[in-house]
Amino acid sequence: MTEPLAARPIGVFDSGIGGLSVLQALRHELPHEDFVYLADSGNAPYGDAKGEAFVQQRTLAIARWLRAQHGIKALVVACNTATAAAVERLRATLPDLPAIGVEPALKPAAARSQTHHVGVLATRGTVSSARFARLHDEHGARTRFAVQACDGLARAIEQSTEEPLPATESATKIRALCARYTGALGRFGLKTGDIDTLVLGCTHYVFAKDALRDLVGPDVQILDTGAAVARQTRRILAQAGALAHERPGAPPGGIRLYTTGQLGALQAAAGRWLQLPAQCCAALPDV
Repeated sequence: MTEPLAARPIGVFDSGIGGLSVLQALRHELPHEDFVYLADSGNAPYGDAKGEAFVQQRTLAIARWLRAQHGIKALVVACNTATAAAVERLRATLPDLPAIGVEPALKPAAARSQTHHVGVLATRGTVSSARFARLHDEHGARTRFAVQACDGLARAIEQSTEEPLPATESATKIRALCARYTGALGRFGLKTGDIDTLVLGCTHYVFAKDALRDLVGPDVQILDTGAAVARQTRRILAQAGALAHERPGAPPGGIRLYTTGQLGALQAAAGRWLQLPAQCCAALPDV
């Protein structure tokens, strides 16, 4: 007997652990859904040095694996670089699998900024993509976007969960990179000409938000896309009649996490940021 569509899990993947920030928002928005998350940490990060063809190949391979092994009813591409490079090809190749991507929050930033000056931190793969260029042009008429490619930052955040690098050394490295890249954007504040809104254009960067907040000050808005992606996922599943039944008092949905990298790193990240036990995680030799 075929499993009902509503009972199937939602697939989520990222080049590494950054997409856990999107998974966190998804679990909050859709607490009764089951999730299968894949961190392609063995190939991370996508955005610093990997080419578009490589990212497309990995995205399709992961989508096919999640569908074949777990029967997913939708796929959230929780990676800005993979969305920019591969989501259109993914939708064309697997048209029967709803695919929800993430993109830097330029539209809400342009709407919210009072100084009309917005800073954007993202990977080089994202900021050099045609998709980002279209997004920039679409919302740049009244807003000045200062865009900074943050080489090494996603990797440093990824490494912060890996042994044996000490936590203090990881935090120092991440803060130094954040300081370098926010400093390159310009002056933050609420005065005319200041950057009053900062867009986090990589899902990894959400896990550096405390360091970024210290650097840009308390008045600057910091935007990511996790909550918006979660709401869009709910809308798409509702339209397809594929939402899990949300009975009052029902237990939360299940979750399974996989990695092509170090199992201990995923377990550490899942415990630190999602309060999930180590048994939720498993290693994959490859996909």
